[in-house]
Amino acid sequence: MVLMPIARYPRVAVVLHWTVALLVIALLVSGSYMVGIPRNTPERAFFFNLHKSLGILTALFIVALIIWRLRQEGPPLPGGMPRWERMAAVLNHRLFYVFMVLMTAAGYLTSSFSKFGPKLFGVPLPHWGWEDTALRGEFAAIHRVAALAFAALIALHIAAALKHLVWDKDGVFERMMPGTLEDTQRYFGKFVEQKQRLVPGLRRPPRHD
Repeated sequence: MVLMPIARYPRVAVVLHWTVALLVIALLVSGSYMVGIPRNTPERAFFFNLHKSLGILTALFIVALIIWRLRQEGPPLPGGMPRWERMAAVLNHRLFYVFMVLMTAAGYLTSSFSKFGPKLFGVPLPHWGWEDTALRGEFAAIHRVAALAFAALIALHIAAALKHLVWDKDGVFERMMPGTLEDTQRYFGKFVEQKQRLVPGLRRPPRHD
């Protein structure tokens, strides 16, 4: 099976996208794990410091990604995409940036209003506040809510990407994949064919818009 070719994101955007994606996944996993570790233990301190460092590193890549998005336009979506789907894609991406910034900023402020302060792999960074339990709790709550909302957006983003790959076959999935277009189509074309043999209802003729 050959998937429909489509204009792709440039290499720098692909690298930034997948770097941020992997870092965010690491943040969500480490964040959900570390809160269950007993207090005042070396393991908890290690994971909290790791989480802070990954968050700050992620923030730097997010800034680079936002700068790229402000200076460059992404490739156009297929002409045959329904209007509601285009609007949903734009809204989802905008909410991505909102919650990425909110989540990382709230995390940094949570550390800034604690006695430990923000650190990047052991190196102390500037405080944006002072030791304040109440403010730290408020920013921590914002951080948690933003992380949960962002996790929901990621799940929606993945579901939409798989829809374009398995059901629509319109080439949207390949726009942000690393490697060559031919490699992506060859690998995921086999994946789709296997799924369609297992679930015949997934079959749908490709669009030719």
